[in-house]
Amino acid sequence: MVPTKRLPSRKSKRRIRRMSMSTNVTGHFHPFLFTIMTLCAAAELGLTAFLISAGNANGTWPSPRYHALLIMFAFNSSWTLLFSTAYMLYLFDGATHFLANVASSVIWILLTSILWGTAAGIMHNTRTGTDCPNVPTISRCRQSLTVEALGWTEFGLCTVNVLVTCAWVYCSHPKIHPRASFLGDSRRMV
Repeated sequence: MVPTKRLPSRKSKRRIRRMSMSTNVTGHFHPFLFTIMTLCAAAELGLTAFLISAGNANGTWPSPRYHALLIMFAFNSSWTLLFSTAYMLYLFDGATHFLANVASSVIWILLTSILWGTAAGIMHNTRTGTDCPNVPTISRCRQSLTVEALGWTEFGLCTVNVLVTCAWVYCSHPKIHPRASFLGDSRRMV
């Protein structure tokens, strides 16, 4: 006879208890920002991979600099997708990892923000065309404009995430708010 209902194990009871205790802490913005960063990076990776593949197949590149810049965008989006997904998994797993503490997440987000700001700024000067007037909806001009727009979006999300995380750390410091305990890792923000 096979039991139809499985009893929760001791490990899952601890995880449920840990998750229920952590819901009292404010700061629900953090997973939301990382989720948006992950989704935006996935869209950027798909678009840049398509543009690199299409450019290599046709051998049509406006300039060698544009080709290298698309590769840089593909690296940035892969970097962001990998680390933000890992960070989200660490958050939902409930385990303490090196990447899940506040200091490492601020350093990672700051580095990612610098990468995205640099790539988007260079793309703004490298991209041929303006706002693509009188160009079909699906064209290389509009696709490269979308790559730049997604790059600026990622830069903005990373910058907001750094600022909000630093503000959260500042506000949760015991000298500022004696009743707030200093939280050692950001998974407790969920």
